[in-house]
Amino acid sequence: MSLTLLGGAVVATPAAVAAEQPVIGKPAFDRDGCARIEKSLPTLADWPKVESRFKGKGGDEQRIARILEGMTLEEKVGQMTQPEIAAITPDEVRQYSIGSVLNGGGSWPNKDKHASQQDWLKLADAYWEAAKGSRTKIPVIWGIDAVHGNNNVYGATVFPHNIGLGAAQDPCLVRDISAATARQIRATGQDWAFAPTLAVVKDDRWGRTYEGFSEDPRITRAYGYEAINGLQDGSTKRIGYNGVIGTAKHFIGDGGTLKGQDQGVNPSSEAEMINVHGQGYYGALAAGSQTVMVSFNSWTNAELGIDEGKLHGSDKALNEILKGKMGFDGLVVSDWNGIGQVPGCTNASCPQAINAGIDIVMVPNDWKAFIANTVDQVKGGQVPLSRIDDAVTRILRVKLRSGLYESQKPSDRSYANSDEALKETWLARDAVRSSQTLLKNNGNVLPLKPKSKVLVVGKSADSIQNQTGGWTLSWQGTGNTNADFPNATSILAGLKQQLGDVNVTFDEKGDTDPKGYDAVIAVIGETPYAEGVGDLTRKTLEASKLYPEDLAVLDKVRGKGAPVVTVYVGGRPLYMNKEINRSDAFVAAWLPGTEGGGVADVLLKGGFKGKLPYSWPKSACQTPLNAGSADYDPLFKLGYGLKTGQRVTVGQLDETAGPVTCGSTGGGGTATEDLEVFNRTDVAPYKGFIGSAENWGGTEIGPDGTASHAEIGVVQSDVNVQQDGLKATWTGTGPAQLYFQNPAGTNDLRGYLNADAALEFDTVVHEAPANRTVISMHCVYPCFSEVNATKLFTDLAGAPKSTVKIPVSCFANGLDLENVNTPFLVYTDGKFSASFANVRWVPKGAQDPDARPCSSLS
Repeated sequence: MSLTLLGGAVVATPAAVAAEQPVIGKPAFDRDGCARIEKSLPTLADWPKVESRFKGKGGDEQRIARILEGMTLEEKVGQMTQPEIAAITPDEVRQYSIGSVLNGGGSWPNKDKHASQQDWLKLADAYWEAAKGSRTKIPVIWGIDAVHGNNNVYGATVFPHNIGLGAAQDPCLVRDISAATARQIRATGQDWAFAPTLAVVKDDRWGRTYEGFSEDPRITRAYGYEAINGLQDGSTKRIGYNGVIGTAKHFIGDGGTLKGQDQGVNPSSEAEMINVHGQGYYGALAAGSQTVMVSFNSWTNAELGIDEGKLHGSDKALNEILKGKMGFDGLVVSDWNGIGQVPGCTNASCPQAINAGIDIVMVPNDWKAFIANTVDQVKGGQVPLSRIDDAVTRILRVKLRSGLYESQKPSDRSYANSDEALKETWLARDAVRSSQTLLKNNGNVLPLKPKSKVLVVGKSADSIQNQTGGWTLSWQGTGNTNADFPNATSILAGLKQQLGDVNVTFDEKGDTDPKGYDAVIAVIGETPYAEGVGDLTRKTLEASKLYPEDLAVLDKVRGKGAPVVTVYVGGRPLYMNKEINRSDAFVAAWLPGTEGGGVADVLLKGGFKGKLPYSWPKSACQTPLNAGSADYDPLFKLGYGLKTGQRVTVGQLDETAGPVTCGSTGGGGTATEDLEVFNRTDVAPYKGFIGSAENWGGTEIGPDGTASHAEIGVVQSDVNVQQDGLKATWTGTGPAQLYFQNPAGTNDLRGYLNADAALEFDTVVHEAPANRTVISMHCVYPCFSEVNATKLFTDLAGAPKSTVKIPVSCFANGLDLENVNTPFLVYTDGKFSASFANVRWVPKGAQDPDARPCSSLS
């Protein structure tokens, strides 16, 4: 069998299957010298041996053995430990012989979002010099989530997210962007890019859909090769002089989880893992990827006898498959606190994960405890010393191959402190042009005539935050303004550059009469999100329900005498029949990054090249939707995209509204008794916690009713009777939350929705919230649903005790009520103080006259 592209669909065709283990090496190349997107991929009967083009230098292994022989156990474990820069000083890197550090999304030197190149390089030099000053003198490596350019760094050009590159179907472009990203990383002193993401996404409800290149594994295979080729500067013995260490992530199957739930369960057969989810890794490892990051998801299918559970603890996935059958000889790194999700483990202790094959453990904050625990586990026989030696051998191998032993300090390397290296505007603009996907162009409205007079509307026309999306300056891509992007161009600015200010009128809400304009350009779509927060779970794919303001602005401008050109900015296909019907032309711009002028280029000059990297749905709950499936019936097929001048008319589309939520919300019977969560004290199985950057994993509130972080503190208080409540005070120094959770698992609470229940609690608001404040419920984070409680708490400030009743139905959109582990959570990032008591779910509470309408909490 083989995977073949036929009419935009990937289908299986017969092919011979070899009995022996297949071998995969370098790909076939097109005339331009880049990996070819093959018309078909052979179906593999087993995991292949991947022949890496990266061989290292002769003598490396002997050198590694000599270094290893002179190391203490504590130094070896230090090399395996990766703290976050906010949690470790340079002197601690020296003291503990730390092998690597990282900065997470939204983490910067001195916690300054606007940190300069010099600030980054100063810290990089400090870590480097500390490591070189240690007894072993082993260089430290700094890893960074540079997933669409060096996106954490102020002033850096940000490229289109992977979904846009998938639309371009241009492996050379991926190589060039990856090489430019490497230069950007060197400009600020890092050594290691946590990229590329090689997920083959099967359910677009996943909040990381835009991080995948395509649902088509053929594209991911070719792109995986060129992404690593570009990052590592194409060398075979040492990473190139202008390159950085690349990472193939997340191994394996993160794009195939049920319902697209981040960190959820992938039920794929082993054959599907081999032939679909493995394809990107075959490309990346063949190109010489030196690191692989483990995925948060589980791999479980009881019917097929698969029970690997969390992949961070899977000996089969890491030792047997990746290192064994595939022959990977680089290092395996865990994801953020990923070991803590393995049953029986914590963030600071997990012998199972180390024994399963993880070499570097990303343990952002609890790294000192991790070192102590792991040393004790080796001495106690839980982790063999041979496994530690293998891990450190792999780490040293990558460090030798990276050239760091012979390298200068970060500020003296090529491109260090280069402002030009950070600003890759021409390449980014070309990438934007190549990714624009034209779905409708009735009457050949596009390209617009030169010097057209246009009315520009929509929330994303002048929002660089929206067009760059998640993983940009901050983790979720939120909290940014145009001022945070000094070298960027919004789509509106790009239009003004070409048409002149006098020919462009901007009215975000669309209240200006379109009469007298040559065209209306509406820029609409999603707002930023990243992993977890971006999951739709049971939410609808219907854009008009998710973002009603977009349909409202289109309704204001359509049919007023000027053709409407809609530009969709977003990280996945959505059900947008209503929006497409109100548009004469419709363009999927995806998440174009900082060069919005590239969108303007194609609107005004033509040259549409983009092809859908994901199938486009024709109904609100049509997911998963993948080419080649038996029920494949998209609105626009995988690979669809009109060219400039192509005469295709898209007729009136069905506007049938979908349900509020997708999937079953029934079952579980009807609840008849209150579910008590907190009544003077925790009510089993629930326990109270606080969480913040100090410990998002949760600090349990003690029996004395107290807990404290810099961002939030809790003490006992009087609400109804003496010490029946908890007084939580948010200091305003950072985001934080108070919550009650079942640490042992989840509970099926569907019966409370069936019983028209309400979440009820007694409260005294001591200080009104300064910023947006939410109440949420979680079905194992990042599965959750929330309501905006800012006005609710503001109105209650200074009043005596009040009982708040919020219908459970207000949380039903997005909450998996069959798997609730956190029935109450309050979160804010500003100052706020309130006491909470008698927290419970009450059947029929939503029917009470004083229950809050859901509309008041939006």
